[in-house]
Amino acid sequence: MTQMEKFDGIKQKMPSDETMYELAEVFKVFGDQTRAKILCLLNINDLFVSEIAQLLNMSLSAVSHQLRILRNAKLVKGTKQGKEVLYSLDDDHIMSIIKLTLTHIAE
Repeated sequence: MTQMEKFDGIKQKMPSDETMYELAEVFKVFGDQTRAKILCLLNINDLFVSEIAQLLNMSLSAVSHQLRILRNAKLVKGTKQGKEVLYSLDDDHIMSIIKLTLTHIAE
C-alpha cells in the first residue's frame, strides 16, 4: 500500500466538514462553566428557570440566555407547564459526554 492509498483510506473515514463543524459547535457550548453547571443540575433533576437561577445564584435573564444556547444546540429541551417551562436534558448522551470528560480530568 502506498502512502497515498493509506491517506485516501484515512480521509474516507473522517466525518464530513459539516459534521466536524457541528461537533466543534457542540464543544463550544460545553466550553462554558455556567452551561456545564446547568447541564449537571438537569442531570440530577428537571428544573424551572427560577429554580436554576436560585441554585446557581444567577438572574433569571442570565439563566434564560444560557438555556436558549443549550436549546439551540439541542442539549436541553423545555416542556411548557402552565406559564413556566420545565427544562430537562435532551437525551442521555449529554451526560455521557460530561461523565467521560470528568473521568478524563480525574486521571
